[in-house]
Amino acid sequence: MKKIFFLILVSFPILVIGQFDPSERSTSQKFDEVMDNILRFYVDPVNGKDLTEEAIIAMLEKLDPHSTYIPAEELNEAQSSINGSFVGIGIRFQIMKDTLHVVATIPGGPSEKLGILPGDQIIAVDAANIAGIGLKNQDVRTKLMGDLGTKVKITVRRKGNKIVEYTITRDKIPVYSVDASYMIDKETGYIKLNSFSRTTMEEVQKAMVDLKSKGMKNLIFDLQGNGGGLLDAAHKLADEFLSGDKLVVYSEGRAQPRSNLRAGKKGLFEEGKLILLTDEYSASASEILSGSIQDWDRGLIVGRRTYGKGLVQRPMPLSDGSEIRLTIARYYTPTGRFIQKPYDDTESYRKDITQRFLNGEFIHADSIKMPDSLKFETLKTHRTVYGGGGIMPDFFVPLDTTENSSYFGELVQGGMINNFSFNYVNDKRAQLKSQFSNFEAFKSNFQCDQAFMDAFFAFVQKEDSSLVFDEVGYKTSEHLIKLRLKSNIASDMFGTNEMYQIYNDSNEILQRAIQVLNSKEYDKVKLD
Repeated sequence: MKKIFFLILVSFPILVIGQFDPSERSTSQKFDEVMDNILRFYVDPVNGKDLTEEAIIAMLEKLDPHSTYIPAEELNEAQSSINGSFVGIGIRFQIMKDTLHVVATIPGGPSEKLGILPGDQIIAVDAANIAGIGLKNQDVRTKLMGDLGTKVKITVRRKGNKIVEYTITRDKIPVYSVDASYMIDKETGYIKLNSFSRTTMEEVQKAMVDLKSKGMKNLIFDLQGNGGGLLDAAHKLADEFLSGDKLVVYSEGRAQPRSNLRAGKKGLFEEGKLILLTDEYSASASEILSGSIQDWDRGLIVGRRTYGKGLVQRPMPLSDGSEIRLTIARYYTPTGRFIQKPYDDTESYRKDITQRFLNGEFIHADSIKMPDSLKFETLKTHRTVYGGGGIMPDFFVPLDTTENSSYFGELVQGGMINNFSFNYVNDKRAQLKSQFSNFEAFKSNFQCDQAFMDAFFAFVQKEDSSLVFDEVGYKTSEHLIKLRLKSNIASDMFGTNEMYQIYNDSNEILQRAIQVLNSKEYDKVKLD
């Protein structure tokens, strides 16, 4: 259940005016001269805007893999994860059979307030038909997102072919960084964080207060797949776990002197067993948090080596509403580790995760080769840790591929599991709500029995007759297929938090962390 991750560490330190060599001014003048000559004399008509944007992209690519250009029309969407909100109508949607289906409405959002229901089909926007025209996810966002306070008219087809029209005033819609928060057992809480945004601290603090009220003494904090976000959020989150005025992270660059970020306030979880879960997609702010916890021996890291991004970007607006995110500094963990992996070869850098898999690193910890020159010691117990290529876990967890099969992959990639789950809930919502009055009843009693699976495979055959039933593949992946179906149904009925409570049964990194906590393995590591 990996999602595309973003590798943007936005930093807002005190502004420092960089040194600018006057001799470099001739370089920018030369660029203007070239553009002027192209626009005036080139043999064919050219688009100056497109040419300029291509030049900007090429320039930034020469610097490092994380200095990027964002066109004006893409900026709002790019900022939504960082800001913790976007402007829209407040629905979760799915495109199925070329039709836009409402999966759920966002609580408190404009669609919920007007009475739009899960299962509704949006067939027109501002009187323009959108059904059966090859609609894509980006098309939906373009049509339904917009400026705050503006209106959009939608036409909905409801169960029974009832047609209803709504005029919706667009509003701010929250983008939550906490995907799940629940008690694993009587003493162990679990929080899943998908990014570091402006609302992260408020969300995490609320989750921790709730879990502590339920008896939480241990915390498993899940950073798997978390590609990063705001430096400020990572700093403040580390402060919830670290006592005193401990250094969390420091950064410095050519035009930015060293800047230290320290813990300072009394955190909500400065005592108690703490485990952070990481994988190869945990990056940027996730690595700042992981590095500070590991360096101070405050908790343990369970999982696989993180991505390895140790560069700080600052957003710099341009005159046309676009933006560059320029690397201005390197950051270092409290021990002085610079965890950025080498990026001299851009192509190799982009293929690094694939190469790790091919090298066997996801299966065997011994396949991870870290040079002795990058060894560091933790600050309390003097355990060995490494720089130069991400955060190494204290307990390595291999990638479990025993239940994977090509048949399972075809079902997932073809959208069969998602589409069947949505249809199943949509057709039986009232019956399911009556049968399972709450999530606990659903989790304990809902079974993917033979009749249910027969219905699923009949659906697959109807949707794609070329996807032939593979008995061997099914036997290999039966547990995963049923778990994915049940967790998707839980998501459609109850929400993302409940989905994770089911899906995490197959999360091998989480299961290993629970094992570490419940055995004496945690205590064997002499932590502070």
